[in-house]
Amino acid sequence: MEYRQLGESDLKVSAITFGAWAIGGWMWGGTEANDAVRAIHASIDEGVTSIDTAPIYGQGLSEELTGEALKGLDRTKVQILTKFGMRWNLAKGSLAFNSKDNAGNPIDIYKYAGKESVIEECENSLKRLGTDYIDLLQIHWPDVTTPIDETFEAVLRLKEQGKIREAGVCNYNVAQMKEAGAVLKLASNQVPFSMVERTIENELVPYCIENKKAILAYSPLQRGLLSGKIKPGHQFGEGDTRAGSKFYQADNLNRINAFLDQIKPMAESKSVTLAQLVIRWTIERPGITVALVGARNAEQAIQNARAINVKLGAEEIKFINDRLYQLQLV
Repeated sequence: MEYRQLGESDLKVSAITFGAWAIGGWMWGGTEANDAVRAIHASIDEGVTSIDTAPIYGQGLSEELTGEALKGLDRTKVQILTKFGMRWNLAKGSLAFNSKDNAGNPIDIYKYAGKESVIEECENSLKRLGTDYIDLLQIHWPDVTTPIDETFEAVLRLKEQGKIREAGVCNYNVAQMKEAGAVLKLASNQVPFSMVERTIENELVPYCIENKKAILAYSPLQRGLLSGKIKPGHQFGEGDTRAGSKFYQADNLNRINAFLDQIKPMAESKSVTLAQLVIRWTIERPGITVALVGARNAEQAIQNARAINVKLGAEEIKFINDRLYQLQLV
C-alpha cells in the first residue's frame, strides 16, 4: 500500500481508502453486517489503514459497523474519517431530500451545521465508533442556512479538545474552502471524481494543488459503473438510487462500456481487473490524493486494495486519456 499525507496536516492515510457508504445499506438496497465487518478486516489485512464513513450512511449503521470492525485493533494504526451536517433526526437547516431508512420508513434529510449540532453529531459519532477521537472530521455538504465561520468555530473547539485530529470539507467549492480555511486550516476536500466525472479539474484541483490541500475522490468507479460489469437493462434492487443516475441511462451506458472495451486489453495484459486499472488511474491523476472505494464483502475489498499494485507508465496513461477525452456523454 502507499500512504499519502493529507495536505499540510500530520495525518497520513492509505491512497486507497475504504469507503463505508455501501455497508450502511441506505440507498444501496440493504446490507449484511457480518459481510461488512469482514470487508473492513480484509481491507486492513491488505494494508488499507483508512476508513471513510458518515452518520447518515444507514442512519448510524455504517459508523456502528466500522466501530465493531475496529474493536481490538491498534487504534493508532487506523485512521477514521467521518462527517457531520446531514441530519435525519433534526428538522433544521435546509431540506436536502426525502428518503427511506433501511426499514422502509420515510425520513427527511436536512443539511444543517449549526454549532450545537456539529458538537452533538461528533459526540454521537464517537460513541458509535467506539473511540475517543476522530482522525478527520468533515462537513458532508455545504449548509446555506449557517454561516461557515460558525460551523468551523465549532470544529475548531473539537480540535482543541482533542476529539478530532484534523478538519476537512466535502463538496465545497473554492470560495467555501477559503472561507472555512480562514477559521482553521483545512486538510482536505472530499469530492466526486471519476473517469466520467471530472468537473473538479476546472477550478478545484488547481486550487488544491497550489494551496496544498488533499483531494479525496469519492465514487472513482462511478458507483460500480467503471467496473464494466453493468450493462444496459441491469436491474437494481429496491432503494438503489443508481437507477436514476444519468450515467446509467442506456445511451451513456453504451458509450461508457465502449470506452471500457478499449482499455480492457491493457488491464488483461497486466492480469488485473478493469476496476483495478481505473482505481490506479484515479490516484495517478494530478491533485488526487486518495481514492475512496466501497466494498460490501471481503473479496471486493481485497480486489480494491490490490489496485495499488497496478503499474501505469506515461504512455499507458496517455492511451487511456486520449480515449477518455473522446468520450461524449449526454
